[in-house]
Parts: sequence; C-alpha cells; structure tokens
Amino acid sequence: MTGTLYLCATPIGNLEDITFRVLRTLKEVDLIAAEDTRNTIKLLNHFEIKTPMTSYHEYNKVDKAAYLVSKLSEGTNIALVTDAGTPGISDPGEEIVRQAYAAGIPVTSLPGACACVTALTLSGLSTRRFAFEAFLPPDKKERAAILESLKTETRTVILYEAPHHLLATLEQLYRTLGDRRITLCRELTKLHETVRLMTLSEALSYYSDTSPKGEYVLVLEGISRQTLDQQKQDSWKEMDLEDHMQLYLDQNLSKKEAMKKVAADRGVSKRDIYQQLLDR
Repeated sequence: MTGTLYLCATPIGNLEDITFRVLRTLKEVDLIAAEDTRNTIKLLNHFEIKTPMTSYHEYNKVDKAAYLVSKLSEGTNIALVTDAGTPGISDPGEEIVRQAYAAGIPVTSLPGACACVTALTLSGLSTRRFAFEAFLPPDKKERAAILESLKTETRTVILYEAPHHLLATLEQLYRTLGDRRITLCRELTKLHETVRLMTLSEALSYYSDTSPKGEYVLVLEGISRQTLDQQKQDSWKEMDLEDHMQLYLDQNLSKKEAMKKVAADRGVSKRDIYQQLLDR
C-alpha cells in the first residue's frame, strides 16, 4: 500500500482561515513537507500539532521530491504545505505532484486560502475570466515579453509583487499597457489589510509619495474586446491598401475574397474598399 500526498492549504494571514480538514490531516499524516519549517512551526505550535517536518523548497525541489515520493511508495502519508496559501500556486509544489503521479502515488488537494483568488474577489473587476501571472520574471527580456503579451490580454490579470519592487513594476505596466484600472491588495486577511481601487496612473502617483509596505497582489483590468478590435483595425489602416490586398492575393484568394478580408480587417464595407481601389 502506498501513502497519499495531501496538498494542504494554510492561512495567508489570519490563522482562523485554516480548515478543520487540514488540521485533522496535519495531525494524522506521518510527515509534513514544508516550504520553510521556521514559518510552519509557528502554525503547528499554535494548533498543538506534533507531526515531524522536513523542508521542501525551490532549491531542493527535484531531489527532495524524489526522496519524498520514495517515502510515499513505502506507505508514508505526507502533507505538503507552503509558507502561506495553497501548495502548487507560485511555489515548488507542482514538482512533487508531477513526480507523485508518475510513480502512481495518490494525490489529493485540501482547499483553503489562496491569495490570488482572494484578491480577485475583492478587486471590483471582472471575475469571469482571469489570467494568473504570479511574480513577473526578473530577467529583463523575459519580463518584457510577458508584459508585451499582456497588451492584448482581455482577461483580468493577477500579479504578485514585493513592496521594494512595486513602484518599478507599476511604471513598467503603465509604460507598456497604458492607463488601466487596477486594484492593489495588501496584507490580505491580516490586521492591516488594504484594498485600493485606482488607475495605473493614480497608483504611480500614490506610491511615488507613499512607501509600499507588505506583500501585494495586483489585479489588473484586461483590455476590452472593443478596444482591441479598434487597435487591430487602426494597425491595418496604417498599411497601404494595395499592399493589404496583395497580402491576400498572395494566398491565392480571388480579388472578391481578398476585398472581403481587407474590409473586415479595416472595419469598413467591401463597397468602400472597392471604391477606394477604383479611385486609385
């Protein structure tokens, strides 16, 4: 009989947010794999849980996951916890889950607190469709590529950011995406929780004068489909009409089909395209 890997969500601030099921599981498993045992011991001591711990973090995730999976194969039940929130969300948890499935180990997730979902529900922005980007990468080229891709993202976007990087990130977002609505959530579920509904320009002004403190979740408005369509039409209109027609003629479309495509790209009628070509 193999053991089971339990992904246990822990509070992101307020200890009362832990579930009865997680508390019972942490007491009953044979071992707790914690991202930072120094943080997790505070949680365990608060709830008088004596289960042994081992570290599992970003810098040992591959080798340690292999070791933990071998223990699971021997019948050891293991609970995985992150410093705060749900394991596997912007942390090394995904690696051990991948290895566990590959070894045929049962995995189950015990739902609970999650900063990105908590911020999204507080944001006042659209919650129907959203994209989670976590922390933007430190590499300048990779970071620029992701920001560029967000220019056409119609979904609400969720980002994590540390206080000492917040202003620089806001500047990059404003410079790349223009002025958009943004909700800045700070210290979620904690005593000094704050939620600010602003625009990017307002956020830049505010945090230029006010030093950011605490961990932030940024919830950014996606571009509207109407605005996106208009941007696409404007970009097509910058192309010479004959070149635009030739683009589709080179794809072996008839002149009639090409005019229809060009008209759709530019947001005008096929008659307008025909008349412009005649005038030329």
